[in-house]
Amino acid sequence: MDWLINLFTNQDSIAHIVLLYSIVIALGVFLGKVKIGGISLGVTFVLFAGIMAGHIGFTGPVSILTFLQDFGLILFVFMIGLQVGPGFFESFGAAGIRLNILSTVAILLNIGVMFACYYLFFDTSNVNNLPMMVGTLYGAVTNTPGLGAANEALTSVFTNGDAPTIASGYACAYPLGVLGIIGATLAIKFFCKIDYEKEEEELQAKEDENPHEKPYTMHLRVENAFITGRNLMQICEFLKRDIVCTRQLHNGHISIPNRDTILNLNDEIQVVCAEVDAEAIKSFIGPEIDATWPDTIEKQPMVSRRIVVTNSKMNGKTLGKMHFSSVYGVNVTRITRQGMDLFASRNHHFHVGDKIMVVGPEDNVNRVAEMMGNSVKRLDAPNIATIFVGIIIGILFGSLPIAIPGMPVPLKLGLAGGPLIIAILIGRFGYRMKLVTYTTTSANMMLREIGLVLFLASVGIKAGAGFWDTVVSGDGLKYVGTGFLITIIPILIVGTIARAKFKFNYFTIMGMLAGTYTDPPALAYANSVCNREAPAIGYSTVYPLSMFLRIFTAQIIVLFFCG
Repeated sequence: MDWLINLFTNQDSIAHIVLLYSIVIALGVFLGKVKIGGISLGVTFVLFAGIMAGHIGFTGPVSILTFLQDFGLILFVFMIGLQVGPGFFESFGAAGIRLNILSTVAILLNIGVMFACYYLFFDTSNVNNLPMMVGTLYGAVTNTPGLGAANEALTSVFTNGDAPTIASGYACAYPLGVLGIIGATLAIKFFCKIDYEKEEEELQAKEDENPHEKPYTMHLRVENAFITGRNLMQICEFLKRDIVCTRQLHNGHISIPNRDTILNLNDEIQVVCAEVDAEAIKSFIGPEIDATWPDTIEKQPMVSRRIVVTNSKMNGKTLGKMHFSSVYGVNVTRITRQGMDLFASRNHHFHVGDKIMVVGPEDNVNRVAEMMGNSVKRLDAPNIATIFVGIIIGILFGSLPIAIPGMPVPLKLGLAGGPLIIAILIGRFGYRMKLVTYTTTSANMMLREIGLVLFLASVGIKAGAGFWDTVVSGDGLKYVGTGFLITIIPILIVGTIARAKFKFNYFTIMGMLAGTYTDPPALAYANSVCNREAPAIGYSTVYPLSMFLRIFTAQIIVLFFCG
């Protein structure tokens, strides 16, 4: 039995470290699936499992714990950056600017309530209380990357190695934070006297106000010598307009053309385009004629197909300008990006890796699939090089010192902020540098979850030794109570303003608040009470900026106020 005892007690053993992390992570994941009142803490329970392990003395060398903690954080935030990068800048469009402003106000209110509670309820002469309140803040808003950023910033302020442990505050506030987000959102429903049915009717009415461009069908005779010998794809690229050639009469033979079909002088073609583009197309190709040839093409069966965007030329194009309904005779009913379902709005910008559900005649759907790429094999290969090149640049960028008057140490974006910003930029503009930035949803989630559980386990194990004295014997109940105030007060204020002043649909507000708190359980609840995509739109619109601000403000707070 000595070998077994040694395995659990010899901290210098590699097998001991692997066993420690495996037990903590597995136990935390399994316990995190337990639901109380229909809500679970999810993977965050790994933190609590780590605290239990550290409390009973099941731990490892601090240097190894710190390395795995920081590496996990880097991997976690970098994969988040790659996920949100493609839609980060689009979220500042006209439709999303107000939602992002409201989200930013909520984040600032979270910080304001934290400081108010700190000065009202805690001893400000104790240097450990403010860092603990920072941990409480990020538990209250259920934002783990913010905890990591604050924790990392503290190590740069307390260079003597005595940085306060803030994970205890996070652990105290997190459970009620999950419940408080949903509860406060429901409170807005009662305060503003929301009727779910009326809200859904309003969403339907707004959708009806934005019909697609009217389709226009015409028969043309090719009389432009410039396009003789050129295929349809080349002609479309020159026109910079969406057209579909449904039939071609060449030497008395009728056929269904494709993008490689060559046009010749005096060919007759049937073209479908947006009504506003008809005159320009006629001027370029040739005059409109009365068709004298028979309709011999059989009606195609209707099909639905999920198409993957792999053609880099589609990057940045909006759904509304693609004229899928009017030109291609198909409808795009759903768009999925990195596992998140998005509403197929006319302002949606396509990016490589988007999956779109297309419904329409089979030949037309095939044309759309050909145009969008739909080469799944191209996306399956793991892009390991891009990830680690991005991490290298992110660490260098995060290590740049920025001297600011009044701060005890130069500002650095650090191991959280640097990789996050670089990942967002690579995710959005990497294709311009020939970097393959797309990762499958499963690959992104796997790497992100591995980084997250390594970070949470490390933080929990390191915090476990002093958890009892800090929380149970100390100000634990204060952290729980103040955390709850930090959670609900900004939601009640911002949610009411969004409804009363800006007249946002309640379901959009639910999604916006869930995205502001980067809280998937709150989004899941919103989706369960709404039959439309409004919550997902609100969530995805504010999530990228919210995640960035949570991480960035964590470091600002620590560097300005905890030094």
